[in-house]
Amino acid sequence: MQPRHTPDVSRPLPCDLLLSGGRVVTVDGRRAVYEPGSVAISGNRVVAIGPVAEIDDQWEAARTVDCRGKAVLPGFVDGHSHLFQALARGMGEGLSIWPWLCEFMWPYSIAVDPEDARVAATLGAVEALRSGITTVIDNHYAPTDPDTVLAVARAVEAAGLRGAIARGMLGHKTEVARRRGLPDALYRYSTQEELDITRDCMQRRPPRTSMVEIWPAPLNLSYVDQDLVRGAVELAAEFGTRWHTHCSEGAKDPASYLEAYGVRPVEWLAREGLLDERATLAHAIWLDDAEVKHVGERRAGVSHNPASNAYLASGVMRLRELRDAGAVVSLGTDGPSAGHRQDMFEVMKQTLFGQRQHHLDPASARCEEALELATREGGRYAGTGTGTLSVGAAADVVVVDLDRPHLRPVHRTVATLVYSARGSDVAMTIVDGRVVFEDGRCVLVDEASLLAEAQERAERLVSRAGFDALRSPWRH
Repeated sequence: MQPRHTPDVSRPLPCDLLLSGGRVVTVDGRRAVYEPGSVAISGNRVVAIGPVAEIDDQWEAARTVDCRGKAVLPGFVDGHSHLFQALARGMGEGLSIWPWLCEFMWPYSIAVDPEDARVAATLGAVEALRSGITTVIDNHYAPTDPDTVLAVARAVEAAGLRGAIARGMLGHKTEVARRRGLPDALYRYSTQEELDITRDCMQRRPPRTSMVEIWPAPLNLSYVDQDLVRGAVELAAEFGTRWHTHCSEGAKDPASYLEAYGVRPVEWLAREGLLDERATLAHAIWLDDAEVKHVGERRAGVSHNPASNAYLASGVMRLRELRDAGAVVSLGTDGPSAGHRQDMFEVMKQTLFGQRQHHLDPASARCEEALELATREGGRYAGTGTGTLSVGAAADVVVVDLDRPHLRPVHRTVATLVYSARGSDVAMTIVDGRVVFEDGRCVLVDEASLLAEAQERAERLVSRAGFDALRSPWRH
């Protein structure tokens, strides 16, 4: 960590970028807010942060951005997404989680081809950057051949995001999967082949050599092969990454696992020594007290996805109990099909409203906590060290325009951001010190061509999947 620079220098110090005069929300350990404040960036790191009068006199920037009337905060971490689902946005209406999977998402996943996946991932990455997301954990499971997985990783990185492509694995079809009706067409690889392909992807794109890593991701704890989970955990440990899975999203998930194995899924992970800080569990809604305790004691990560949980009526995660137990809780959008918008402002607000409605207590969760989950805790969950603005931190930064009718007056900056802002209020997104979104466009992507191609591919894909009837504007 670099020492904080003090104002007694004889001449200004050079930096690459100075964000000057905004309401700077650091989300650091002190919850410091500088109003007005400035942030100096050199290379891919924050080199100074503090009040305007202190910082602007010390630093001479190659580029200075006037942030008066704006908020400056850490980039958001999306702890669970499915970018390949971007071509099916708006479908699957009125279904709970299991019918949604069986009648909609599995057929869609089977119909997706490699180029569909690449275009969808690029579209999702652009949407994420436009709304201030700088890190995404993308659970990719269609298709999962190595060339497609690596192409998706390159596409996400080329758009400007950091994060991980968590390669979804099924392995051989378990008895639980048979009982629950998973289609045979999903099963393209044996358990060993899944692990071998994932290893190949991780070797061809080694961790920490690029902005977007490959993680192993047994698709869902409730119905994948236990040996697949063991192998995924071993791969993560060997390569020094996290591993990712869906966990107890539906109310029937723990019950079906208990019936098949005589133990609940998270209880099994803990018993087998597979649950630690490398685990990132998406949803984790239907945990019992013992499972909450296990997740917390082992400092495992959980992605809370309140927008998709509400859309599918899956339930409300035990946020307070998990955090009190010691779990690292991030927030996630769950992608363009279940969450419908990759907008962490919406996710923060839904987090608060869902918890308050569930507990009938307006003090059960507060806006400061929601912002921390979307930024600092997300960085802990993803293992990126991002999510705060402090000297030496990675320069992942979002600038939000506050000069808009729905954001004025501003009395408390954090409250304004969490309750009133939306993704379209983002004026600039910076990832690893590079400006990747400004002036209403992602600078590394031809958005007009992308949107046209995405629309064309989506229409063909919907027909190929047999979903033409689902496009009726007044379908009930």
